Amino acid sequence: MLRLQGEMIRGGTSKCWIFDHHEVVATGVDADTLLLAAYNAADPRQIDGVGGASSTTSKAAIVRRPAEPGIDVEYAFAQVGIGDERVEWTSNCGNCATAVALYAVHNGLVPITSDSTTVRMLNVNTGARLTGTIPTPGSTAPDEGTAAVPGTAALGVPVLLGFEDPAGTTTGRALPTGRALDTLIGPAGPAEVSLVDAGAPAALFEAKAFGLDGTESLTEFAEAVPALTVLRREAALAMGLADRNDPVSHAVPKVGVVARAASYRTTHGTLISQDEYDLAVRMVSMHAPHPAIGLTSAVALATAAAIPGTLAHSVARQTADGTLRLGTPAGVITAQAVPAPDGASPTVLLHRAARRIARAELLVPVLEGRPA
Repeated sequence: MLRLQGEMIRGGTSKCWIFDHHEVVATGVDADTLLLAAYNAADPRQIDGVGGASSTTSKAAIVRRPAEPGIDVEYAFAQVGIGDERVEWTSNCGNCATAVALYAVHNGLVPITSDSTTVRMLNVNTGARLTGTIPTPGSTAPDEGTAAVPGTAALGVPVLLGFEDPAGTTTGRALPTGRALDTLIGPAGPAEVSLVDAGAPAALFEAKAFGLDGTESLTEFAEAVPALTVLRREAALAMGLADRNDPVSHAVPKVGVVARAASYRTTHGTLISQDEYDLAVRMVSMHAPHPAIGLTSAVALATAAAIPGTLAHSVARQTADGTLRLGTPAGVITAQAVPAPDGASPTVLLHRAARRIARAELLVPVLEGRPA
């Protein structure tokens, strides 16, 4: 058995194990092998590991002190397979970034000098730069708070998460193909799509192309996932994220549908009127409907909705102050685009919550460099 120290932190609507880079290196095993064994990724239930058998609970971040100035912590985000012995390192996760910010405050990766502390983060997967601002009253790191986010009734420490200059992080352009509208070939034939790179690469389709109105339950939306999975692969090729001979990625690009606001009920039965939000969205997370929305997807949507000609812009209610209220299965999530100087793309702000759940020593069964 290998021994690995880590912290489990809930960031928003995800749970993320946070590991120190030096702890991972000290095991003498490569990160993929270590995580596959720790999470019991080969088992769809992850019954013999620390994964939660869902895309929002099979996540990890490996953190280290940065090599460049102006950053407090850099982290590599890992989406660990479920019934699939593979770790995806090609994307970022805003909810895990929320967790990393709280981890940094508690573990001395950033000095606490006032009643509010901002953690400057670099996601090494994508090159994205983020900030996480956390209240530190009396210059102390908080263990609890009263902040809540749609998708869970649990409370946590409030974190104001900012995605700095998010456009083109992966491909170099907000519109990787140079067009606001493209056409891809899916199982049912041609489908219009807006391919956007902001926060994360995303392929956004109009819901009506799949016979949907954007207010579907998770079960109803699941019927469109197989077609969207095929189209995600085509989008990856069109955006230059993969070649035909590359393995299929189920994490990049993000993929989902958008529609005009209409009244609907959340997963918990709360009625949301069409006047309470600006854009209906349903996203896919790995192989299944996302129970809310990934924050990198929210950044992509906020960016796309501001670009004339995209599908998101055509169906979103436009606002004067840069806010975009997204109607998700869990409820309404608000993103705000704040103008940035020097020609950079707007910083996108989101309000999140985080809570430390555990500090633990994991006993990881690794045999001959492979998961046991």
